[in-house]
Amino acid sequence: MTIKRIFDFPKHALENYPREDMFVTKYNGKWEKTSTQEFHHMANRISRGLLKLGIKPGDKISLITTATRTEWAVMDMGISQIGAVSVPVYPTISSEDYDYIFNNAEIQYCFVSDRDLLDKVLKIKGNVPSLKGIFTFDQIEGSANWHEVLDLGNDDSTQGEVEDLANSINSEDLATIIYTSGTTGKPKGVMLTHHNIVSNVLASNPRIPRIKGLEYSDIKILSFLPICHIFERMLFYLYQYNGYSVSFAESIDKMGENIREVQPHIMSVVPRLVEKVYDKIYDKGTSAGGLKSKIFLWALGVNKAKQNIGKPSGLKEIIADKLVFKKWREGLGGNIITLVSGSAALQPRLNKMFQNAGIPILEGYGLTETSPVISVNSFGKIKVGTVGHVLENLEVKIQEDGEITVKGPSVFKGYFKNEEQTKEAFTEDGFFKTGDIGHIDDEGYLHITDRKKEMFKTSGGKYIAPQVIENQAKASKFIEQIMVVGDGEKMACALVQPDFNFAGHWAERKGLNIGNTTAEMANSTELKERIGKEIDYLNTKLGNWEQIKKFELTPEAWTIEQGILTPTLKLKRKALKERYIKLYNKMYGHQD
Repeated sequence: MTIKRIFDFPKHALENYPREDMFVTKYNGKWEKTSTQEFHHMANRISRGLLKLGIKPGDKISLITTATRTEWAVMDMGISQIGAVSVPVYPTISSEDYDYIFNNAEIQYCFVSDRDLLDKVLKIKGNVPSLKGIFTFDQIEGSANWHEVLDLGNDDSTQGEVEDLANSINSEDLATIIYTSGTTGKPKGVMLTHHNIVSNVLASNPRIPRIKGLEYSDIKILSFLPICHIFERMLFYLYQYNGYSVSFAESIDKMGENIREVQPHIMSVVPRLVEKVYDKIYDKGTSAGGLKSKIFLWALGVNKAKQNIGKPSGLKEIIADKLVFKKWREGLGGNIITLVSGSAALQPRLNKMFQNAGIPILEGYGLTETSPVISVNSFGKIKVGTVGHVLENLEVKIQEDGEITVKGPSVFKGYFKNEEQTKEAFTEDGFFKTGDIGHIDDEGYLHITDRKKEMFKTSGGKYIAPQVIENQAKASKFIEQIMVVGDGEKMACALVQPDFNFAGHWAERKGLNIGNTTAEMANSTELKERIGKEIDYLNTKLGNWEQIKKFELTPEAWTIEQGILTPTLKLKRKALKERYIKLYNKMYGHQD
């Protein structure tokens, strides 16, 4: 069959790859499988139930889950095949943003996973005239459950209406509105058509490796990134297109347990997760003590010295792999073919280390507005430090100021109810302005160097690209997060969130008392001096105008809930500066 709409992917899977474990979710400690046939049966019931609720093509339905689960997948197909528009929302954003999104999109019904999200939506329900009802996936006393919609659709005599609506849906029709969390301002509703997403899935599919000896029925996926993010959602359709089994992780906290249980072949990751995985491996390896720690550190040295990415060659590399890196792969379930990384820049040092440990990472690049993939590395063509080659169906143009612009079928149709912002997002010749700075090298690999809007100029007129410096700084074991500042100031400075866990272990080994709370640690002279050495080393690799002249340690970890990180763990620079304005003023000698 020809795939033109997002609901064609599960239909394609039913025709070509029927399986007993199309989707797998853990409920009450037990993994429960949903077959391809049962999935379609449930999606059709949802479609019929929504029609009985009065839903028409173009109506907006919101989906919010703390963790992705089979119910989300069922709702996605049930909504899309009758021409309604899904509006997935991040569970972690503020009630104020919920209020804005629900009113802007004119949400008619909302489906949430649990009590916390129900309470969050109930707080703003009275402010949203269009909202007719809220359904929950969990059984919650006193609330309407999604099974009520399923039950409404039990009568299959109206299935013909569902089929007629599905057949009438054009590939250029609106499929979803995804509100970008953004690092500043109100969320923007990115309108993506069926064609936008389908074209991106089909163009990205050749970049996923095919391994000899493995059939589609063997491949297992562990999905844990928020499916409201277009990166995970596009992959969600790609997995259906290939007939893979998708298990939904319970939470990031239970990732280790879920990986051991599922033993996945492919997982998508964000750079911060890769960093955390490595930190955990490093802490375990160095704290083992004695010969074990010596072997671990020796193996890291062998890994670092390895010139060509690939299988171990030579006696040292083979021994290091058997003694150390084999355990890394076993820690990821033992079956990993590749990790697919997106959302932010991955440190080349870490990327190379995992590649050399036999855990290939396919780093890519894209935005919500591009559905999302613009470019991605592929097996046999991995170039560390780049985001790979541009997809074959896209055209990328680097503007005179270095901004990456793109044109093609996966570029969105515009921002919902915002013609002015839509117009501003494109060049006169129709290229979407990504806001990222980069270049394409002689081999055709795309390099991302910074965010255009995040570059700033010091009072001396020198431009500074903070992300480049920040990514280098986070190579330090002592630095969990860092934000380089200095727009309009005479010099670059930085706000630093230490890795408090690592700092505690370091102090214990050194016999130092740096306190027990994060606030006490941030005030520790010893810790600040030690991190100062890391900053001094970083400065040796920077131009004089880029060097960090002063820094302050923040007294707490940076979180999404504080409103200073986006749901994909990017820095909200304005909010960070406001939260730590006293520390900022201290560095520059400003009066509070």
